[in-house]
Amino acid sequence: MLKRVGGVCAIAALVCAVAGGARAQQPAEADPGVRPFRLIDRDEIRVSRVELQPGAVRAVHAHDDVEYHVWAPVTGSLEITIGTDAPKAATAGQAFFMKKGTRHGFRNTGTAPAAVFEIFVKKSTTAAAADVERDVEQWLAALR
Repeated sequence: MLKRVGGVCAIAALVCAVAGGARAQQPAEADPGVRPFRLIDRDEIRVSRVELQPGAVRAVHAHDDVEYHVWAPVTGSLEITIGTDAPKAATAGQAFFMKKGTRHGFRNTGTAPAAVFEIFVKKSTTAAAADVERDVEQWLAALR
Protein backbone atom coordinates (compact mmCIF):
# COMPACT_ATOMS: atom_id res chain seq x y z
CA MET A 1 0.00 0.00 0.00
CA LEU A 2 2.84 2.41 0.82
CA LYS A 3 4.30 1.84 -2.65
CA ARG A 4 0.95 2.67 -4.29
CA VAL A 5 0.51 5.86 -2.19
CA GLY A 6 4.04 6.92 -3.09
CA GLY A 7 3.26 6.42 -6.80
CA VAL A 8 0.04 8.43 -6.50
CA CYS A 9 1.94 11.22 -4.74
CA ALA A 10 4.58 11.23 -7.48
CA ILE A 11 1.89 11.48 -10.18
CA ALA A 12 0.12 14.27 -8.25
CA ALA A 13 3.41 16.15 -7.92
CA LEU A 14 4.05 15.78 -11.66
CA VAL A 15 0.54 17.08 -12.51
CA CYS A 16 1.03 20.06 -10.19
CA ALA A 17 4.41 20.82 -11.76
CA VAL A 18 2.98 20.65 -15.29
CA ALA A 19 -0.06 22.77 -14.33
CA GLY A 20 2.18 25.27 -12.59
CA GLY A 21 4.41 25.47 -15.64
CA ALA A 22 1.41 26.06 -17.92
CA ARG A 23 0.21 28.86 -15.66
CA ALA A 24 3.69 30.41 -15.64
CA GLN A 25 3.57 30.62 -19.45
CA GLN A 26 0.55 32.91 -19.30
CA PRO A 27 1.53 36.55 -19.81
CA ALA A 28 1.05 38.85 -16.85
CA GLU A 29 -1.66 41.50 -16.91
CA ALA A 30 -0.85 43.97 -19.67
CA ASP A 31 -2.72 46.72 -17.84
CA PRO A 32 -4.70 46.67 -14.57
CA GLY A 33 -7.78 44.47 -15.03
CA VAL A 34 -6.65 43.19 -18.45
CA ARG A 35 -5.65 39.52 -18.40
CA PRO A 36 -4.46 37.63 -21.53
CA PHE A 37 -4.49 33.84 -21.77
CA ARG A 38 -2.47 32.18 -24.55
CA LEU A 39 -4.39 29.37 -26.20
CA ILE A 40 -2.04 28.64 -29.11
CA ASP A 41 1.48 29.94 -29.65
CA ARG A 42 3.27 28.49 -32.66
CA ASP A 43 5.72 29.84 -35.20
CA GLU A 44 2.82 30.59 -37.57
CA ILE A 45 0.05 31.79 -35.26
CA ARG A 46 -0.78 32.96 -31.75
CA VAL A 47 -4.31 32.90 -30.33
CA SER A 48 -5.15 34.59 -27.04
CA ARG A 49 -8.29 35.19 -25.04
CA VAL A 50 -8.13 38.53 -23.23
CA GLU A 51 -10.42 39.13 -20.26
CA LEU A 52 -11.15 42.68 -19.10
CA GLN A 53 -12.69 43.70 -15.81
CA PRO A 54 -15.35 46.44 -15.89
CA GLY A 55 -13.76 49.76 -16.88
CA ALA A 56 -10.38 48.14 -17.66
CA VAL A 57 -8.35 49.71 -20.47
CA ARG A 58 -5.73 48.06 -22.68
CA ALA A 59 -3.38 50.92 -23.47
CA VAL A 60 -2.63 51.82 -27.07
CA HIS A 61 0.06 49.50 -28.43
CA ALA A 62 1.21 47.76 -31.62
CA HIS A 63 2.36 44.27 -32.54
CA ASP A 64 5.52 44.42 -34.66
CA ASP A 65 6.17 40.67 -34.41
CA VAL A 66 3.15 39.57 -36.49
CA GLU A 67 1.94 40.01 -40.07
CA TYR A 68 -1.77 40.29 -39.26
CA HIS A 69 -3.97 40.64 -36.21
CA VAL A 70 -7.69 39.86 -35.83
CA TRP A 71 -9.44 41.24 -32.75
CA ALA A 72 -12.85 39.63 -32.08
CA PRO A 73 -15.10 40.48 -29.11
CA VAL A 74 -16.69 37.50 -27.36
CA THR A 75 -18.63 38.90 -24.41
CA GLY A 76 -19.37 42.22 -22.77
CA SER A 77 -19.43 45.84 -23.89
CA LEU A 78 -16.22 46.87 -25.55
CA GLU A 79 -14.75 49.75 -27.48
CA ILE A 80 -11.70 49.64 -29.77
CA THR A 81 -9.55 52.42 -31.15
CA ILE A 82 -7.51 51.59 -34.26
CA GLY A 83 -4.86 53.99 -35.53
CA THR A 84 -6.10 57.57 -35.50
CA ASP A 85 -9.77 56.59 -35.99
CA ALA A 86 -12.36 57.53 -33.39
CA PRO A 87 -13.17 54.77 -30.87
CA LYS A 88 -15.80 52.27 -32.11
CA ALA A 89 -18.26 50.21 -30.11
CA ALA A 90 -17.48 46.51 -30.53
CA THR A 91 -19.91 43.68 -29.88
CA ALA A 92 -19.70 39.89 -29.86
CA GLY A 93 -19.63 38.50 -33.37
CA GLN A 94 -17.65 41.36 -34.91
CA ALA A 95 -14.05 41.09 -36.08
CA PHE A 96 -11.48 43.82 -36.63
CA PHE A 97 -8.49 43.26 -38.93
CA MET A 98 -5.13 44.99 -38.51
CA LYS A 99 -1.79 44.74 -40.24
CA LYS A 100 1.62 44.58 -38.57
CA GLY A 101 2.42 47.65 -36.49
CA THR A 102 -1.11 49.08 -36.40
CA ARG A 103 -1.54 51.02 -33.16
CA HIS A 104 -4.68 50.11 -31.25
CA GLY A 105 -6.19 50.00 -27.78
CA PHE A 106 -9.45 48.81 -26.28
CA ARG A 107 -11.56 49.05 -23.16
CA ASN A 108 -14.46 47.44 -21.35
CA THR A 109 -17.23 50.05 -21.35
CA GLY A 110 -19.65 47.88 -19.37
CA THR A 111 -20.29 46.97 -15.76
CA ALA A 112 -19.58 43.24 -16.25
CA PRO A 113 -16.39 41.43 -17.31
CA ALA A 114 -15.73 41.29 -21.06
CA ALA A 115 -13.57 39.07 -23.27
CA VAL A 116 -12.03 39.15 -26.74
CA PHE A 117 -10.10 36.71 -28.89
CA GLU A 118 -6.92 37.93 -30.52
CA ILE A 119 -5.59 35.95 -33.46
CA PHE A 120 -2.11 36.83 -34.68
CA VAL A 121 -0.74 35.49 -37.96
CA LYS A 122 3.02 35.43 -37.51
CA LYS A 123 3.99 33.70 -40.78
CA SER A 124 1.63 33.30 -43.70
CA THR A 125 2.63 30.34 -45.85
CA THR A 126 0.57 27.61 -47.48
CA ALA A 127 2.11 24.89 -45.30
CA ALA A 128 1.54 26.94 -42.16
CA ALA A 129 -2.07 27.59 -43.16
CA ALA A 130 -2.84 23.84 -43.24
CA ASP A 131 -1.47 23.37 -39.72
CA VAL A 132 -3.21 26.48 -38.46
CA GLU A 133 -6.53 25.38 -39.95
CA ARG A 134 -6.28 22.07 -38.08
CA ASP A 135 -5.40 23.84 -34.82
CA VAL A 136 -8.22 26.35 -35.15
CA GLU A 137 -10.74 23.57 -35.91
CA GLN A 138 -9.64 21.72 -32.77
CA TRP A 139 -9.75 24.95 -30.74
CA LEU A 140 -13.27 25.78 -31.96
CA ALA A 141 -14.46 22.22 -31.28
CA ALA A 142 -13.24 22.58 -27.69
CA LEU A 143 -15.38 25.70 -27.25
CA ARG A 144 -18.61 23.87 -28.15
